[in-house]
Amino acid sequence: MGDSGNLTSAYSDDSVLFRVLRHLGWDSLADIGYFTLPTLPFAVLAGPVFFHRRLARRSLALLDARPGQLVLDAACGRGDTTARLGAAGCRALGVDIQPSQIDQARRRFGSRPGVRFAVADATALPRRAADIPLADGSFDRVHCLEAAFHFGHEGRRSFLSESFRLLGPGGRLVLVDVTSRTDQPIGTLDPNGLVRDTWRFEDIEPYERYPLMASAAGFTTHRILDWTTPVLHRAAQLSALFAGASSTQVGRKALCVRWPGLRGLDAREWDEVIDIVRAHQAIGRVTRYTAYVFAK
Repeated sequence: MGDSGNLTSAYSDDSVLFRVLRHLGWDSLADIGYFTLPTLPFAVLAGPVFFHRRLARRSLALLDARPGQLVLDAACGRGDTTARLGAAGCRALGVDIQPSQIDQARRRFGSRPGVRFAVADATALPRRAADIPLADGSFDRVHCLEAAFHFGHEGRRSFLSESFRLLGPGGRLVLVDVTSRTDQPIGTLDPNGLVRDTWRFEDIEPYERYPLMASAAGFTTHRILDWTTPVLHRAAQLSALFAGASSTQVGRKALCVRWPGLRGLDAREWDEVIDIVRAHQAIGRVTRYTAYVFAK
């Protein structure tokens, strides 16, 4: 995986952005969210959690996983999607390279039936994880929601190869990721590194290249869904509202009334959050959000 050592410190609650997200209600899910136009006012009032869960549901639905099937939830983070698979009757193994995330996943969901967690690199899997053999052809489904952008180009190639190896005939990989519209280096879109440093990544895979890489690994492409508008564009609208409100004293006070935890931010931290949000908006205008369904 690309710079995996650096990634072990990602998603830290010490980060000012993640502190803000936590106060807004971000908990066991760390995705952008899936927003429809009629529900945007609800997102403004209630926060993003409902929409994070909606995106996770849509991603998991593409798996078409059935009770009893063995599913790898790659880069599972704090374990919410793994737990959902277990609740649906699957035997779900969630792996993540960050020990702190797996610790939280185990605390939250480790006692649930059918759910196991292990610290492991999804791009270079061990022979066993949580006492489950990761043998060739032993899994029915592989799921990776909004994490492969961390892997780096070679890491994504390795992940696709590992997924193909693990899956049996008729198996399916669902890979949902931020993708780029061109081969333009991400550094030119984020010259100050605000987005890349926040999320610990260096590049984004071009939209058209993923199916080519999957084909080289042995997969056929079953479906490609473009979720750019309901995910990136609508999130950008909401973040613009937040940044606008955060730019004035009156707006900050209003936000603190709705989310009291934000009162702990000082003026420098408010300004830092605004800069990070605007950097995300700049990248969001030239990237896509894509759900791929690959079949073996």
